[in-house]
Amino acid sequence: MAPRANWKGFLRLSLVTCPVALYPATSESEKVSFNQLNRKTGHRIKYAKVDADTGEEVANEDIVKGYNVDTDTFIEVTKDELDNVALESTRTIEIDEFVDRREIDPRYLIRPYYLSPDGKVGHDAFAVIRETIREMNMVAIGRVVLTNREHIIALEPFEKGLMGTLLRYPYEVRSAEEYFDDIQDVKVTKDMLDLARHIVNQKSGHFEPDKFEDQYETALIDLINQKRAGKPITAKARPRGENVVDLMDALRKSLGKEGVGVPEASKKPGKKPRKAAAGQKEMLMPIAGKKPAKEAAVKKPAAKPQRKSLRSRDATARDCLKFCARSLVLGQSASQGEPLHRRGRADNRAGRGLDRRRAKPKNLGLSGFPERQARLQGATHREQMKVEE
Repeated sequence: MAPRANWKGFLRLSLVTCPVALYPATSESEKVSFNQLNRKTGHRIKYAKVDADTGEEVANEDIVKGYNVDTDTFIEVTKDELDNVALESTRTIEIDEFVDRREIDPRYLIRPYYLSPDGKVGHDAFAVIRETIREMNMVAIGRVVLTNREHIIALEPFEKGLMGTLLRYPYEVRSAEEYFDDIQDVKVTKDMLDLARHIVNQKSGHFEPDKFEDQYETALIDLINQKRAGKPITAKARPRGENVVDLMDALRKSLGKEGVGVPEASKKPGKKPRKAAAGQKEMLMPIAGKKPAKEAAVKKPAAKPQRKSLRSRDATARDCLKFCARSLVLGQSASQGEPLHRRGRADNRAGRGLDRRRAKPKNLGLSGFPERQARLQGATHREQMKVEE
């Protein structure tokens, strides 16, 4: 059975005109619907149009329309008077302009319709208008009269035909400020956003309307089938909405419910870094290839590098004293007339023996030393005593 058109007329773009028919793109006839019955008799209830004051039923031909201007004052308008309100859009959809689809506010959308050529003529003109709109990748805006009211309609290509969507007028759209002014400005933390984003990523998919299921409609059909079969009806527990006290805990439970692990960064709250003491900044900085800064700070306190530096200076002083003592030995040997090559070998052997056996050097006297060397020995006497110790 061919669908019934809600409206028939003409579609016009400048001088190009073609006959078209408008069909509803949605239907609710397949939904479960109920009739009102008299509980005592089981008979259907019907409504009768009665006079509000007398209570008598009024015939349809005696009913007229009226505009309420006051509590008990109406302006009557007959059907003929309404028909005389001539609008070009009553029989013609005139395309006024083309706009970008993204500029149309979703709040202005009402319901979709299918638009197709009416009859065997006008297919060429319809194809020209359709392909022009498709090539421009825009939406055509026109006007059409439905149910005695003029509506704005947005036309766009849809498969082989056109889809027209009725639009609301600005006075029909309420301002969002009436409802959003009392919403508090809440600062959402990064951890909450990470958890919520993780849930969204796990639930991401593609728009597939075939997956949608009207659960209420299914429950109604099950209820009717159970009553038809004479089965007892048991009430099901309704889900209760719980007040969320801890949002982070609720997000973690949501991840657990979906079978998704909680991100490591959101399991524990971040700890504040420990304030470093003066002189320890270098030790607390992570260096590639080194131990962690925390271990370095524990094993090497700030005072130890200073003591190590003192030990290094002491070791350098001892080496200098050893060198001075060895020079004194060489000077004493030279003053006693020993050959230079023998003195060098003997000194080397004495030095290696001293270092290897850690023997104390012999007590050196001042006999045979020149005056300059005597002054040098007197200046370094304290250092030589330390070496001997």
